[in-house]
Amino acid sequence: MIPLSVIENYLSDQNDGMRELITWFLNLVMQLEAERQAGATAYERTATRICHRNGYKDRSLLTRSGEVTLKKPQFREKPFETQVFDRYSRVETALVNAIVESYHQGVSTRRIQNIVEHLGVDHLSPSSVSRIARDLDAKVDAFLTRRIDRAIPYLFVDASYYKVRDGPHYVSKALLVVAGVREVDGHRELLSARITDCENEAFWSAVFDDLKERGVHGVKLIVSDGHQGIQAAASTAFLGAAWQMCQVHATRAVLKTIPKKDQATIADQLREAYGNEHRLQAVADGLNVRGYRSAANTIERFLPGLLSATAFPSAHQKRIRTTNGMERINKELKRRTKVVGAFPSEAALLRLTGAILMNINEEWETGKRYLLMNEE
Repeated sequence: MIPLSVIENYLSDQNDGMRELITWFLNLVMQLEAERQAGATAYERTATRICHRNGYKDRSLLTRSGEVTLKKPQFREKPFETQVFDRYSRVETALVNAIVESYHQGVSTRRIQNIVEHLGVDHLSPSSVSRIARDLDAKVDAFLTRRIDRAIPYLFVDASYYKVRDGPHYVSKALLVVAGVREVDGHRELLSARITDCENEAFWSAVFDDLKERGVHGVKLIVSDGHQGIQAAASTAFLGAAWQMCQVHATRAVLKTIPKKDQATIADQLREAYGNEHRLQAVADGLNVRGYRSAANTIERFLPGLLSATAFPSAHQKRIRTTNGMERINKELKRRTKVVGAFPSEAALLRLTGAILMNINEEWETGKRYLLMNEE
């Protein structure tokens, strides 16, 4: 039944009353969705329950009666799914894509208004287009420069590559993302994202120095690919921290010079040898005997970094020996940005990818812990 206060507000002020009515109704819809997905009502003890509530997250929604703020339920075990925001999300995404595509094609901001009107979004002035970019830039910047002020024992670093306009040309630039696992609760957190066309030691030193200035401390292990700039910068920025070569990247590097017919066999040998110095050396010796000297040298070059994870709790090692989690982030970024093609500027790239990373970070905050930090 509709609360009496909602009806009274509607009778006294139809505009505000309608927004309150919509808010009440859509919150009720999401409550019913949450009960169906959880297999139980709130606080109900039943064998049919498949997940547990984890509070709410405020989410704004633009309606015909104006903007309303809804309470979106959260689950511990899995993301909550709702149909309430589907239409809003489609329009929002189409709008952003139209703006980015228009910038890419060199279309004027006045032309953008005509494009988005076809998407059902009226009254968007040229100044509104600039305001959307400014507002989103401010949110992304606040997210990427926020204070951390906590111990992050494990850092993960990885890159994905995008075409970006540089003067009259389009060039490939790297978006480098840094994530970490918090000491206090074992949750992952996205810490930094930067665009660069040069991954030298100076660049990485600047990234790590920025993290320290924002309060990151207690770093014990940095996990990345085999880029020498990362290794050199990590050794000076976080004294005493170890570096772990991502085992997936290491396997790729070794197999690069191996004939295809032998790759599966050697990949299996590496998988069984990781974490054991003697076994890794035996694989390298075997490759050398077979004439695969370059592959053997690759193993020996990365050997110290391939063992660093073994110094940490055994329950953590499976998740701190690779950058697989970062690879999944990069796949999501690629999936969400592929409609854009080539970006008109670095700012446009960081604006869109930064917004996606913010959403991923929110899911991490309300999702399952990545590591149990008190495990041995």
